[in-house]
Amino acid sequence: MLNGAFGLALLSITSHAKVKISPFVATLAANPTFISGLFAWFIAQSMKVFLNFFVERKWDLRILFASGGMPSSHSALCTALTTSVAFCHGVADSLFPVCLGFSLIVMYDAIGVRRHAGMQAEVLNMIVEDLFQGHPISQRKLKELLGHNPSQVLAGALLGVMVACVCCQGCLVVT
Repeated sequence: MLNGAFGLALLSITSHAKVKISPFVATLAANPTFISGLFAWFIAQSMKVFLNFFVERKWDLRILFASGGMPSSHSALCTALTTSVAFCHGVADSLFPVCLGFSLIVMYDAIGVRRHAGMQAEVLNMIVEDLFQGHPISQRKLKELLGHNPSQVLAGALLGVMVACVCCQGCLVVT
């Protein structure tokens, strides 16, 4: 039922090597849902580094582990998991609505609560800078890039679906 080609390839390569892969790692690597989510997150975060380079003309690898920006890695990860579950288990499986609900909550939160918290941090940083000029407190800044606008969430969601489609080839459940 599961494709698992990546995990099987990893196991066969390491069976001849001196270093053995743990069964836990091999099981995760053979799981298309896990691989879909991991790759979607990694690709989205990597894209942020390259997009930042084109805008700022400097490499900033810290972005690889930062939140916010284009595309939403949270949305990419969640939609990759949801799409992968749909492909591997079918939409009739009880796991699918759990994943779908989780994905919708994460994306709603990214557009709503986290985005507005970032906007509030931006305003607070300006107020603190104006009121406390020269004071050490004015040097401390709140993180402003927390959430996403709708296009960043949509781009992440589309990326997640595409990654899951690639990772789950041959995993379609016919019900």
